[in-house]
Amino acid sequence: MTTASKKISLGLQGGGTYGAYTWGVLDRLLQEERLEIVALSGASAGAINAAVVADGMARGGGRAGARRALDRFWHALAGTAMFSPLQRTPADHLAGGFTMRHSPAYQMLEMAGALAGPVREMPLTVNPLRQFLSVMIDFERVRACEELQVFASATNIRTGSGKLFRREELDAQRLMASACLPTVFAAAEVDGELYWDGSYVANPPLAPLVEAGAEDLLVVQINPVARMEAPHNMADISNRANEIAFNISFLRQVNALLHSGAVPDEEYGDSTVLAPVRLHLISAAQALKELSISSKFNAEPRFLQMLHDRGAAAADACLDKHFDDIGRRTTLDPALVFRP
Repeated sequence: MTTASKKISLGLQGGGTYGAYTWGVLDRLLQEERLEIVALSGASAGAINAAVVADGMARGGGRAGARRALDRFWHALAGTAMFSPLQRTPADHLAGGFTMRHSPAYQMLEMAGALAGPVREMPLTVNPLRQFLSVMIDFERVRACEELQVFASATNIRTGSGKLFRREELDAQRLMASACLPTVFAAAEVDGELYWDGSYVANPPLAPLVEAGAEDLLVVQINPVARMEAPHNMADISNRANEIAFNISFLRQVNALLHSGAVPDEEYGDSTVLAPVRLHLISAAQALKELSISSKFNAEPRFLQMLHDRGAAAADACLDKHFDDIGRRTTLDPALVFRP
C-alpha cells in the first residue's frame, strides 16, 4: 500500500447496523500513514465492511479509495433506510436509546421468521440485502484487490461447522451467507450448501489471519457481551439470544489466544492454529451500552453517523495510547472482554 512502518491485520465483528462503528474505526485507521492494513477478516457486518474496503482499495484506489467506498456504502444504506418500513415510532423516540421495539416492522421481522420458518426463501423471508450489496459493491474489484487479504465467515447449516470465503471467491451470495440472520431471513445457498450468519462460528474469524502471517491482530468488537436493559418482547429476546450466541466463539478465541497461544480453526473444530501474535482490541462496549437491544436494526442517518464518529474517536484514542506497542506487545485487556 505505502511504506507504512507497522503492519496490522484486522478482525471485524458483526452486529447489524453497529457496523457503522467499525466504519468509523476503519476511516481513522486508513488515515494513519504509519500503519499498513494487510488483511481483514469479518463476519456479517464485519465481512461487508471488509469487502467494501477491498472494493475501494483495488486497482490503485488506495487508502483514499477505501475511505470513499465506506462513506458511499454507509450513506447509501442510511438513504435507503429512510424509505424502509422499519422506522421508529413516536413511542420509540420518547423511549430513547434509538430503540425500535415499538416498530411494527421490527416485530414483523421476528414474527415472519417464526411463522414461515425461513430456511428457504419465501416472500416474507427474502433478504433485501442481496440487491443492495450487488449495487453498492463491485465484487470483480474485490476479487482483484491484491493489496489485501480478505476472509468472511459463514455457518454451514447441515454440518454446524464454519466456512471461510476468501477474497478471490467473494460475491454477493457469499457475503449474504456471512450476514444471514436465521431468525429473520432465509438461508443463503452457495454451491449446494445452505448457510447462516458467520457470527455463530467465528465473530470474527481469527485463524485465517494467523495462518496468513499476522503478527499484530486488532479486533474491532461491536457485538455487546453485556446489556444494561433486559429484553422487552419476543423480538428483543430473539435478538439478545443471537447476540449471546455470537459472542461465544469470540470469547473462546480470545481465551485461547491469551492462555494457550493458539486459536481454534473455524472450519475444522478439532484443530488449532499456533498464534504467536500480539492481540489488540477496540471495543464499542462503552459506546453501545446505553443503546436498546433493538437498535442494531436502526439505520437512520443520524444514528449511523453517531456510531461512525464514536468508532473514529475510539480508533484515535487507541492509536494515541498504543501505537508504540504495535510490534512489541499485546495490549488487549481481558477485563474489557470478560468482565464488561
